Amino acid sequence: MSESITELAGLRATVDRVVHVPHLDATPDRPHPFVYFITIRNDSDCTVTIRGRKWVVTDVNDQRLVVEGDGVVGEFPRLEPGEHFSYNSYHTIGEDSVAEGAFFGVTDSGERVFTRIPRFELRAPL
Repeated sequence: MSESITELAGLRATVDRVVHVPHLDATPDRPHPFVYFITIRNDSDCTVTIRGRKWVVTDVNDQRLVVEGDGVVGEFPRLEPGEHFSYNSYHTIGEDSVAEGAFFGVTDSGERVFTRIPRFELRAPL
């Protein structure tokens, strides 16, 4: 028996900024590091604890990298109605890519919910 998960109206994620930062650590096959700044806003009537996330990064050759994990940057933010949580992290690419995904949470009443992370571009510098 599977548990349902619903997109919670009023819970939303925004990509505030994406910046190429060449001095960050990167591997030779993925030499272009990008820092992204994200805000999760809870404009719903429920208190939500963010439990995890899933990212899908797709490059120009349609190669996909899926990244899943618990929490957000090592935290499990609990957002009361009207609150927000902002953070930044980084990802490295080898070629132009797009990233998108979702944050997964649970309300205080136990309902499993999610909100989508809007698609954004990671363009390798020329």
